[in-house]
Amino acid sequence: MDYKKTNAPLNTVTRDMIAMAEQTGNVYETVCIIGKRANQIAVDMKKELEKKLQEFASTDTMEEVSENREQIEISKFYEKLPKPTLIATQEYVEHKLYFTNPAKERDHLSD
Repeated sequence: MDYKKTNAPLNTVTRDMIAMAEQTGNVYETVCIIGKRANQIAVDMKKELEKKLQEFASTDTMEEVSENREQIEISKFYEKLPKPTLIATQEYVEHKLYFTNPAKERDHLSD
């Protein structure tokens, strides 16, 4: 996913949890969905950052390491991105997440 194009806020925003829980009917289920998506985003962002920083990895010893301006710019870019929780919340609010509850599906099948 391209996290540069997200319209998630950079700072924490107060949200109406009751309104957010209308999709699921349960505040805790909503929080769980957002939390799981935030973990997925965090893992993706970490992998992407490590991949970009890997290009700068070398076998130099600690004494020989010098600051690399490109590496610093990449790190700063990722620091300025919205946090994974904010991105996940924005995706949820915009109905961009697909989720199911296997327990509810089993209950509906047994009825």
